[in-house]
Amino acid sequence: MIRIVIAEDHAIVREGLKRIVSSVDGLQVVGEAADGTEVMQRVRELDFDVLMLDLSMPGRSGMELIRLVRAEKPKLRILVLSMHQEQQYAVRAIKSGASGYLTKESAPAQLEQAIRKIAAGGAFISAEVAEQLALGAMPGSEASPQASLSNREFEVFRLLVDGVTVTDIAARLSLSVKTVSTHKVNLMQKLGLQNQNDLIRYALKQGFADRLEP
Repeated sequence: MIRIVIAEDHAIVREGLKRIVSSVDGLQVVGEAADGTEVMQRVRELDFDVLMLDLSMPGRSGMELIRLVRAEKPKLRILVLSMHQEQQYAVRAIKSGASGYLTKESAPAQLEQAIRKIAAGGAFISAEVAEQLALGAMPGSEASPQASLSNREFEVFRLLVDGVTVTDIAARLSLSVKTVSTHKVNLMQKLGLQNQNDLIRYALKQGFADRLEP
């Protein structure tokens, strides 16, 4: 029996995932979490095999939360479930310690496959993500501009692209407005951008915001 904890802040999505997982023989949901604090509580108090982790939850989240979980339980397998299809998210998640990355649009059969594969000690990533990881490990490889961003700067960048204000980003990430503003200045400098319009144009060019208009 593969024991699973589902970490997802949206109750409806969490319940849907629970029903999908519970309907599969050999899989058992033993816990749930709605934010970063609850994730760490479940990690410390429960014995389970796979953590299904949403990257965007209140409080500690994303790559920081992956690293915290790994520090607490190095052998725990983490399957990231994200609404983001960009390869950069998946690459960062894997580098932070996740064992697999799956978008929320994936079919239930693929979710079962991913859970079983990482529970058995394997990894579950797309061929495109595997290629990015391999290219990044090659000497002299040229990384994408956003690869120079720290994980926190990348989170702020992605939220800015989604139209979230600095104040709301601070509340979502449990940071001060001043800290978020500093991250924004730093990421704009690293990407060679001057203003919000430049940011949106860059996001469109890189495929991060194909529905936005500059």
